[in-house]
Amino acid sequence: MLPRGETLEQVRAAFRWEIAQDCNIGVLCADVWAKVEPERVALIEWSSHASPQSTTYGHLKQRSDGLAAWLQADGHDAGDRIGIILPQSVETVVSHLAIYKAGMVAVPLARLFAPNAIYQRLAKSGVRTVITNHEGLAKLLEIWPQLPMLSRVIVVGQGNLPEDGRLTPFEQAASYSDNGFKSAPTGPETPALIIFTSGTTGPAKGALHGHKVLAGHLPGVQMHHEWLPQPGDIAWTPADWAWAGGLLNILLPCLHLGVPVVFGGLERFDPELAFRLLFEMKVRNAFIPPTALRLMKTVEAPGERYQLVLRTIGSGGESLGRDTFEWAKAELGLAINEFYGQTECNLVLSSCAALGVSRAGAIGKPVPGHEVAVIRGDGTICAVGERGEVAIKRPDPVMFLGYFEDDEATTRKFIGDWMTTGDQCVVDEDGYFHFVGRDDDIINLAGYRVGPGEIEDCLVSHPAVKLAAAVGKPDALRTEIVKAYVVLVDGIVASEALKEDIRLHAKARMAANIYPREIEFVDDIPLTTTGKVIRRLFRDLARAEAQT
Repeated sequence: MLPRGETLEQVRAAFRWEIAQDCNIGVLCADVWAKVEPERVALIEWSSHASPQSTTYGHLKQRSDGLAAWLQADGHDAGDRIGIILPQSVETVVSHLAIYKAGMVAVPLARLFAPNAIYQRLAKSGVRTVITNHEGLAKLLEIWPQLPMLSRVIVVGQGNLPEDGRLTPFEQAASYSDNGFKSAPTGPETPALIIFTSGTTGPAKGALHGHKVLAGHLPGVQMHHEWLPQPGDIAWTPADWAWAGGLLNILLPCLHLGVPVVFGGLERFDPELAFRLLFEMKVRNAFIPPTALRLMKTVEAPGERYQLVLRTIGSGGESLGRDTFEWAKAELGLAINEFYGQTECNLVLSSCAALGVSRAGAIGKPVPGHEVAVIRGDGTICAVGERGEVAIKRPDPVMFLGYFEDDEATTRKFIGDWMTTGDQCVVDEDGYFHFVGRDDDIINLAGYRVGPGEIEDCLVSHPAVKLAAAVGKPDALRTEIVKAYVVLVDGIVASEALKEDIRLHAKARMAANIYPREIEFVDDIPLTTTGKVIRRLFRDLARAEAQT
């Protein structure tokens, strides 16, 4: 837990890791509260057309015990991988808790994945059973013949199932009665969770985490949510719970801390509905990825139209940018606490306005308990203002145990005791980290290297631009030029004159040599399930154009 203090330095000096040797995420996120306050609200489902529905800790314990016992009775052993392909729901939470209690390993996958993406991840992680709904089952039936290790699918929801002995209704499994069930013995290093990397720069890899990962996240969550929990705190995120951000930045920490988590009502992200949810559910603590915040910025006068009670907003996953930061201060009346991490070692940098750690365009400072630096290729630490790679020193309780069954890739991830990230940053004279971009995203303008984030941030500050992706396009004279792919605000008509106006807008705010020499209007910008722009798709397009 994060100690109190007037400054980050005081908090850091007082902080100590204390992780129990018998920790289990399922027990910590359900059973502890169920024992002392079974009727305490854990989850609240919001709907745009119906009354909210609450779920208690007592219910979560009962159902997760039943499902865990059923999994064991069905012949699953400790360490078996269990896939979860579900939207935000009570069943998703019950599934996670049951898997952890049974000593098995949860493998959450985004429900929007196509069958081939699901196949690759299930095959790589050796999943024996998948918990999904009818939509997920339809995808699994396409690839099941290629997955000989997959022996069971547990299906959530009403509706008839195909005649297949390998299919089990979720209700039947979660209602299994075994009054003698006891959680499996697990410790900090016991495997608990495989989260696949988002695949922005290459094939997804399975990052294996132990039960210590929950404790590892707590100081970071409490830092950007300014000593969560406070009386009346209620949390929400639109981020998929299959992503490290949704699962480990909000869901599991809040369940452990006793903070109700709101979910539902946004099958597809809608910025107007997001504001309505925040208002109706009196959300005080939100984790909203930068792309979602940029979409919310297009909503007219939300501060006047909705009586929000937000206490904190955390944002991470990609660079937020100065423009969106300033919008939130002006329109919502609070500073967004930007943070940083990645699937392998999440939430190690953070901002905290309550501690005075807040700077537009920065992704924060090291969270107490984590040693983070910007390093050179030989592992030495960069000087102030020198660009290098973000790295985290091991051991660290939030750090992955390794890539699942890929020791070679795990070894490549480290330079000595520094876990590298592939993310380029600089540290300023006050110790703030400033994100430049992924190694593969850096644009080389006649020898001047620039990250796409600051260009995209500048582009979305134009009133006609909704979203933007900036990439380097090969150029014989300048090595590369900036090409921007732009989604316009609804109702704006594309034209060559508008392209020039956007180009001049960026040029005036960036530099004479840092602006998009080419702009292409597009209907959509592909995002990963975590909300990050898949820039490599645009890089490939730009490179193909340059060759023709």
